[in-house]
Amino acid sequence: MFQKITFLSLVAILLLTASCKSTYQKLLKSTDQDAKYEAAMDYYDNKDYTRALELFDLLQAFYRGNAKGEEISYRMAYCYYHLEDYIVASYYFKRHSQTYPLSDKAEECMFMNAYCYYLDSPKYSLDQANTYEAIKELQAFVNMFPRSQRVPEANNLIDDLRAKLELKDYNLAMLFYRMRDYMAAITSFQNLLKKFPDTERREEVYRYMTLAYFEFAERSIPEKRRERYESAIESYNNLLYQYPDSQYVKTLADVQERARKKLSN
Repeated sequence: MFQKITFLSLVAILLLTASCKSTYQKLLKSTDQDAKYEAAMDYYDNKDYTRALELFDLLQAFYRGNAKGEEISYRMAYCYYHLEDYIVASYYFKRHSQTYPLSDKAEECMFMNAYCYYLDSPKYSLDQANTYEAIKELQAFVNMFPRSQRVPEANNLIDDLRAKLELKDYNLAMLFYRMRDYMAAITSFQNLLKKFPDTERREEVYRYMTLAYFEFAERSIPEKRRERYESAIESYNNLLYQYPDSQYVKTLADVQERARKKLSN
């Protein structure tokens, strides 16, 4: 009995699916644009974004320049967004805002354009081109709509993206340090401090710069050692001045003292 019911249910589902496909295929070929529009809106409201998008794509030229065209443009962007095709979605959001600058959705679409880049930003270890693009678009939104209620969120997203870039730079510097490429490590740490002056890693950066300069000096030709021992001491003094209670002040005191002795010899 159970198997019979299951079989009948399966048949009913298949027939219903075939009927839906048939109706959809007829819509695609239909010349009734209003029927297509209503169906596309229904598909969208029922979260069938793939079918809605295909119909919207067929309709956008027909309704361009009127209220329905504006709604199609807006919903197409969200179709791509819900389908997680964020780069294409960002294009359509930006296009909507530029095509309908007086629309009450222009601000929302400019934000969503930037937010899509944010969502497409990869983890810190990968190429960060989209991260930089997201920061640029978010900052453009803030500049364009400085009184928007979305500005605090946009600024938080920028901070999040900058933190990712900072982590990438820090890990790169640490990689050079662990590889004992002290010159590259020092340059990377210096660049990190320039790019992210408010970094919470400043204390650790001074720690590793002190160590890197000392080890670099130890491995340098005699003509270069004095300058690099002095840089090690300078990094230590920066740590001492800015973080007098740091645990690294004590652990690096011996390194600083050894550098001073090298200079006095």
